[in-house]
Amino acid sequence: MAPTDDLSHIRGILKSARVAVVTTRSDDNHLYSRPLALVDDEFDGTVWFLTEDPSAKTAEVRYEPEVNVSVADKHGYLSLSGVATVERDRERIRRFWNPWAEAWFDGGPDDERVALLRVSVSSAEYWSIDKSLPARVFEIAKALITKTQPDVGENRTVDVVDPSGQRGA
Repeated sequence: MAPTDDLSHIRGILKSARVAVVTTRSDDNHLYSRPLALVDDEFDGTVWFLTEDPSAKTAEVRYEPEVNVSVADKHGYLSLSGVATVERDRERIRRFWNPWAEAWFDGGPDDERVALLRVSVSSAEYWSIDKSLPARVFEIAKALITKTQPDVGENRTVDVVDPSGQRGA
């Protein structure tokens, strides 16, 4: 698993954003990106989404399971690379069920169309913005004058290992 400080940054961005853009690849080699609501508050190397199955998205995941999950909030940006699977664990679906899901699935958590999209993350890159807007503006102005890069936050790429100890499982 990534170091605790890195996990803290990743978890903070995921909790704050609540929506991610998931990019899949189709069998005609095109990339498709869709917004999906994150349903699990505690990142442990896996991100979860409620999704409809069958759908173009789930067909693409079955064809090519490598996906990207992008997230942005006021504190930073996050790009997660990993392997996606479509699962039908009814107990987990009920645990992740929320009022927003009702808007998409009027049959509730037992609706046969409801599935889980599980993304086992192998690597994460984040850009953590740790300065206020006035401080960022100052840093950018200073960088223009000094011909250096502005210091507006931290950028790191980290390997992520899922809870079973596997990388990108």
